[in-house]
Amino acid sequence: MTPYPVLDLTPDELLTTTRTVRKRLDLTRPVPLDLVKECLQIALQAPSGSNRQGWQWMVVTDPALRAAVGQIYKEVTDEYLASHGSAAKLFADDPDRAPIQQRVGTSVAWLGEHMGEVPVLLIPCIKAGKTLPEGNQAALWGSLLPAAWSYALAARARGLGTAWTTLHLQREAEVAELLGIPAGFHQAALIPTAYFTGETFKPAAREPVDNVLHVDRW
Repeated sequence: MTPYPVLDLTPDELLTTTRTVRKRLDLTRPVPLDLVKECLQIALQAPSGSNRQGWQWMVVTDPALRAAVGQIYKEVTDEYLASHGSAAKLFADDPDRAPIQQRVGTSVAWLGEHMGEVPVLLIPCIKAGKTLPEGNQAALWGSLLPAAWSYALAARARGLGTAWTTLHLQREAEVAELLGIPAGFHQAALIPTAYFTGETFKPAAREPVDNVLHVDRW
């Protein structure tokens, strides 16, 4: 039996309220490593191609290392927010979506400033050789990303907040050298993990399913 309490959430509640958490990450409350390992133990039940289970999980808790990763993340975040593809600039002509995107941009900027202060940084990695395969990489990433998302779900069920981020991958080699990640292992994300402030989360606004659904033919 888990020593850590699990929230009373139905499967649908868990799936629809596992949100990207940035400003509500609690930077002051330590996260036990055993709790992270418990979430990872659940993640390891996810499928992987040919049952290879080629994943590895880099958990960063050392303050100096977190700060170093956080500095890299801040620098690439600043570049991203200044670019035309910034979340804050998307749907600028849509009066309904523009304010939402601007709030997202503010949230991204906050996490850029504070990533290095988050108690736990998780980096899912997959073994793929020194260079990524050409062409379709769905099988490769499909052998890691479901497990990484299972980690986020398990964390949510235990009162933790996470955010799926990938901006640091622009400087993946630098982060690998900093953390001693061996050649041949490729990083998929940087997932800050912390207890969250406030009470709970609610489902986000999304397009109606019929707007994105194609049956038999596009």
